[in-house]
Amino acid sequence: MEVNAAPTGETPPGRLAGRWVPWLVIGLWVALSALMMPLSAKLSSVTTDRAVDLLPAGAESTKVAALEDRLPGGEDNTFVFVYHRAGGVTDTDRATVERHYDTLAKRYPPKVKAPADEEDEGPPTSRSTDGKAMMFTLDVSTTYGAPEDLVGPLRDAAMDRPAGLELEVTGPAAIDGDLDAVFDGIDLQVFLTTVIVVTLLLILTYRSPVLWFIPLMAVSAAALTAMASVYLLVKVFGIVVNNQNSALLTILVFGVGTDYALLLIARYREALHHHENVRVAMVHALRGAAPAIVASAATVVAGLLCLLVADLNSTSGLGPIGAAGILCALVAMLTLFPAVLVVLGRRIFWPAIPRFSTTEQEKPGLWGRLGAAINRRRWVATLASLGVLGVLTVGLTGNTGPLREQDQFLSAPESVTGFTVLRQHFPELGGMPMTIYVRPAYQVRVLNVVKGTPGVAQAFPGEIKGGWVDISVFPKDAPDTGAEYDTIKRVRAAVHAVSGAEAIVGGPSAENLDTEVTTRRDEKLVIPLVLVVVLIVLGLLLRAIVAPLILMATVVVSFAAAFGGSVFVFDTILGFKGIDYSVPLLAFLFLVALGVDYNIFLTSRAREETVRLGTTGGMLKALKATGGVITSAGVVLAATFAVLVSLPLVMLVEVGFLVAFGVLLDALLVRSVLVPALTLLIGRRMWWPSRLSRAPAEPPTGRHSLPDDEELVLQR
Repeated sequence: MEVNAAPTGETPPGRLAGRWVPWLVIGLWVALSALMMPLSAKLSSVTTDRAVDLLPAGAESTKVAALEDRLPGGEDNTFVFVYHRAGGVTDTDRATVERHYDTLAKRYPPKVKAPADEEDEGPPTSRSTDGKAMMFTLDVSTTYGAPEDLVGPLRDAAMDRPAGLELEVTGPAAIDGDLDAVFDGIDLQVFLTTVIVVTLLLILTYRSPVLWFIPLMAVSAAALTAMASVYLLVKVFGIVVNNQNSALLTILVFGVGTDYALLLIARYREALHHHENVRVAMVHALRGAAPAIVASAATVVAGLLCLLVADLNSTSGLGPIGAAGILCALVAMLTLFPAVLVVLGRRIFWPAIPRFSTTEQEKPGLWGRLGAAINRRRWVATLASLGVLGVLTVGLTGNTGPLREQDQFLSAPESVTGFTVLRQHFPELGGMPMTIYVRPAYQVRVLNVVKGTPGVAQAFPGEIKGGWVDISVFPKDAPDTGAEYDTIKRVRAAVHAVSGAEAIVGGPSAENLDTEVTTRRDEKLVIPLVLVVVLIVLGLLLRAIVAPLILMATVVVSFAAAFGGSVFVFDTILGFKGIDYSVPLLAFLFLVALGVDYNIFLTSRAREETVRLGTTGGMLKALKATGGVITSAGVVLAATFAVLVSLPLVMLVEVGFLVAFGVLLDALLVRSVLVPALTLLIGRRMWWPSRLSRAPAEPPTGRHSLPDDEELVLQR
C-alpha cells in the first residue's frame, strides 16, 4: 500500500532541529567524556569482595570480621597444607613436613596461645589415621598481605619435597586467593568481550561497514560515564561495589544501550523515507521512539532501585549501580547518538541508504504474516505458547539446592582439590574452621561448651588481644553443607547461652550461612516490591489495569520457564552442583524488568495504533512494525549477558545463561506470540478502564490506506 510522505519543503519542527544543536550536543559529550575518563578508571580501586563489606552490619559473622579488622595485627588468613602419598607417608616425608612448618612459622609467626590453655595445644603437624597424609594449619596475619598475594609464595615455599609426596595448599584463605585470581582483570575481559560481541551483532544487523560504529561509540561513552558515576556514588554515599556488580554494570549499559539504538535507528530509517531533511526526520523519530524508550528505562530503574531495601550490601548496592548505568545509557542514546547520526546524514546507512520518496510500498513481511496467522488461530497460539512455557517450568524439579563455595569454579583450583584430599584423609577436619570471639575470663568455659557441641571435631584457644580471645573450631562435616550449617547454629546457640561471654561466631562458612539467610529474606521482600513497582509503571504508561496485569503475568510465567529450562541445563548437561544463592533474585530482577521492556515497546505501539485501527488492527500493526527491531534488540541483549558464560565462575555462568535464555524466550515467544494472541482474544477490554476499552466496534483490519503514523503523532 502507498503511504503519503511529508512535503519536501517542510520547516524543521522547533529548535530541536536547528543546525547547531547536534554539534552542541556532541561538544558537551566530548567535554563530559574528558572529565569522566579519569574517574571511571578509579572504579576498580573502590570495588571490594570482603565479607565485612558485603554482609549486613547486623550479621554475626560480620561482627566477627569487623572485630578482627579492629584488633591488633588485623584479621588472620588461614591456610591448610595437606601432604599425601598413595603408599603411605615415610619418615623422610614427615621430616619434610615439619621442616616446612618451622620455616613458614618463622617467616609468618603464628598466634601465641593463651597460657591458661597450653595443655589444649596439640602438635603443629598432624598425621592421618590411615597413615597416608599429614597436614598443618598456618594462620598468617593480613599485615603480610591479602590472600591472593600470599597463596603463591606459600605454595612456592613448599616445593622442595621428596618425589611422590603431593601437596595441596587449601583452607579459607587459599580459596579466597584463587577466587580473587579469577576476578583479576575480569572488568577488562568483560568489557572487551562485550564490545566484540556487540560489534559483530551490529555488523550483521545493519550490513554496513560504518553504521555499526556509531551506536558502539555512543554506548561506550555511556559506559565510561556510568563507571565514573558509580565511582562518585561510592565516594559520596558509600555504596558497596563488588567485582560481580562491576561486571554486571558493563553488561547492562552495553545491552540496554544497544537496544535503545536499534529502536531509534528503526524509527529514524522509517522517517528518512518520509522527510527529506535529516534533522526533521530525527525529530520525528525521537517523538515516535523516545516515549517507549524512556518508559522502558523508567521500568528498569524502578525495578533496580527496589534492591535498596535488601539487607545484603552487595545486593542493595546493585540497585543504584544498575540505575546509574541505565540512566547513562538512556541519556547517551537519546542525545549523543542521534546528534552523531544527524551530523553524518543519510550516507551513514551506506550501502542501503534510505531514500526520500513521496510514496512508499509497504510489504507484509515476516511479522505481518505471523500476525495474520496468530489472528486466525488465537487459541492455538495462546495454548501452544503456554504449553512450551509449562514444559520448561518442569525443570524446576531439578537440583535447585545452594551452590557450595568450593563448587564455584568451572575448573577446580588447588584450594578446592585440597579440601577433597583433606576430607579423604582427615574426615574429622573436613569443615571450614569457625572463629569464636569471647571475653578472656570466659574462654575456658566457652571452649568446653564448644567441644561438647555435636558436630564439632576440634577446638583450639587462640591469642588474647584487645580485650578478646579467639577460639578456632573445626566442624566434622563438609563445608557449606546443611550438616555443617546445623553445627554452626548449634555452636552459636551454645555459646550465646554463656552469660557475660559476649561470644560471637564467624568464619567463612558462617559468612556463607549468614549470606544465604539474608538473601532468602531479601527475596521475600524485594520480589513482591519489584512486581508492584513495575505494575504501577505499566499502569501509568498504558493508562489501563487489565493490560499491565496480563503483561506482568506473562513475564512471571516466562521467568519460571527460563529458570526451569536453565536448571535442566545446569543439572543435566553442565553438571553444576547447585544454584548460587544470588542467582534467583538477580535473574528475576533482570528478566522481569528487561522482559517488560519488550512488552512496553510492543504494547505502547499497539495502544498508539489502536486509536485509529482498533485493538485487533492496532496489535497486528504494532507487531508488524516492531517485530524485527525488538527481536534484534532481544538477540543483542541476550548476547551481551551471554558474555558472562565465558567467565570461569559457575555463579556468573548461571546468571549469564539464565538471563540470556530468558530474554530470548521473552523476545521470541512471549512478546512475539503469547502477548499478541492474548490481546486479540481479550479485545478492547485489554485497555480497561481507559476510553479505548469502550470503543463501540473494531474497525476493519483488511488492507486499506493508512496515514503515516509519524504524522499522526504530530497531529495529536
